[in-house]
Amino acid sequence: MAEPTGGLELGHIAALLAAGVVAVPLFRRLKLGSVLGYLAAGLAIGPFGFGLFREPEVILHVAEFGVVIFLFIIGLEMRPTRLWSLRKEIFGLGAAQVAAAGGLLTLTGMAGGLSLPVAFIAAMGFVLSSTAVIMQMVDERGEMGTPQGQRAVSILLLEDLAIVPLLAVVAVMAGAMGLGGDTAPPLWRTAALAIAAVAGVYLAGRYLINPIFRVLAQYGGREVMTAAALLVVVGAAWLMDLGGLSMAMGAFLAGVLLSESTFRHQLEADVEPFRNILLGLFFLSVGMSLDLTVVLTDWQVIVGGVIAFMAVKAVAIYGIARIFKASEREAVERAVLFAQGGEFAFVLYAAALAVGIFDARISASMTAIVILSMALTPLTTLAVGRFMPASTLNPDDADGVDRAKNLRERVLIIGFGRFAQVVSQPLLARDVDVSIIDMDVEMIQAAGNFGFKVYYGDGQRLDVLRASGAGEAETILVCVDKQEVADRIVELVKSEFPLTKLFVRAYDRGHAIRLVQAGVEYQIRETFESALVFGYQVLIDLGFSHQEAEETIDDVRKRDEKRLSIQLVEGITGGRSLMRGNIRTTAPEPYIKPRHKGQALNEEADAALEREAEEEREQAGS
Repeated sequence: MAEPTGGLELGHIAALLAAGVVAVPLFRRLKLGSVLGYLAAGLAIGPFGFGLFREPEVILHVAEFGVVIFLFIIGLEMRPTRLWSLRKEIFGLGAAQVAAAGGLLTLTGMAGGLSLPVAFIAAMGFVLSSTAVIMQMVDERGEMGTPQGQRAVSILLLEDLAIVPLLAVVAVMAGAMGLGGDTAPPLWRTAALAIAAVAGVYLAGRYLINPIFRVLAQYGGREVMTAAALLVVVGAAWLMDLGGLSMAMGAFLAGVLLSESTFRHQLEADVEPFRNILLGLFFLSVGMSLDLTVVLTDWQVIVGGVIAFMAVKAVAIYGIARIFKASEREAVERAVLFAQGGEFAFVLYAAALAVGIFDARISASMTAIVILSMALTPLTTLAVGRFMPASTLNPDDADGVDRAKNLRERVLIIGFGRFAQVVSQPLLARDVDVSIIDMDVEMIQAAGNFGFKVYYGDGQRLDVLRASGAGEAETILVCVDKQEVADRIVELVKSEFPLTKLFVRAYDRGHAIRLVQAGVEYQIRETFESALVFGYQVLIDLGFSHQEAEETIDDVRKRDEKRLSIQLVEGITGGRSLMRGNIRTTAPEPYIKPRHKGQALNEEADAALEREAEEEREQAGS
């Protein structure tokens, strides 16, 4: 390999990929989690391991985009109404936790010999927990949609918001201490830029994104849609960064604004692969950034700081959780999960170093304390989980029971043409929770005019199915026009979501047979029932009584079912057949008129049909 430099070469990229590929499965096998695996791998290949990378901060700047994408995806799941419903958790629980932990940690820093300004900045940086670590662990445990998971998200949102006033406080403190000089912008300008950035993201998400994506869906390709999705995330993060706000908050706001968009599922599916890769790269770069020289030189201070800060913060979080009526188990789990510093501490400490509040030694020591706390979080969580009793349902989780019930009742409709529009009517009439995806942009717009919320998405893509809730749906209705598309969707669902029931619109008799053989719960030829109703009305118009018409239609339906059962064994040419030379062809079942009024079926014809079917089944079996 070439001499390691600050830049990235092909060998460095291979080393990054190899480190993740080796470490993550190993740590997961040991039940230590992927986060700790990435951190350990980063430490191994970083400046203080094998030395493959000399400037990990270069990778860290790129990898922070993984956190940005993660917040964007979370925002897509947070519709404005849902976010509004969490306002008490965000501005109540979140603010209380930040204030309590910040106060106690400031006192802890002062007890350790730091001055009040230094102790305050050090404490508030440590208060900002790692969004990447916590969200990854909550996601891996499958708790994102639970009440506990939603409260964790709320707290993280408040902490992300807190970085804005904290950066302003650093500038004000530097000015008051005579350290900032004239370089720090006035507070009013910072606030104006922040408001302008939020307004820009809001207006773009509200009025520009949907029209642009409609055009791209019609005239662009899949790669253009993916590039546009990434552009939305990058653009929102860039605007927020210009306004002095958190890039992650910009991405989250963009996600919330697009959560009602018809392209929500497609956006999520397009950016999801980048999120996983870049988050792993972020944890690798954090592991590389741990300065072992500083740790070895001031190991007493750093080890003591890690223990003291994590313990004090855990106590503050536990106390606030119990005050807000969290269960004992949830309070302990939250205290352990949040008892670490996060990536925003690096931003705050860098700002404090730049204006002179921190010196180089304090900045390096506090950065090491934060990184070590992030690395210890998976271990402490695992250790505490071993000693915690099994979880039981309590009254505080009642909304979680309702949520699970709603998920079981949910129906996903793929394709929203004429067939699905009729199918959806009885479901909506009974208030069944329905999600609808389709690829036809013009149809989506037309459906919106009639009050239908249809999302843009390709049901043939597994990532889109996952983003559309196929894994949580009780039933998926495949109502697409093309039989080959329906077959592909059925194959995917049966492979990836085997417990989900499938109701499928069949194109013709051959397609219906394939669907039954594929194991769908129900299939129906798209024109069969409507044709029978049509024929029924013709009989009535020709003078037959309602009873005669009903008996006739019932007879046709039963004969069709019998033929279908035979064809499932023999193939499409099975059933009642005629020999024409050497060619075996299938002829329609002859309908024999009842001998007298009220006789539903011709018993002799039925008996002959049954005998013939039995003989054919025996021949097929032999």
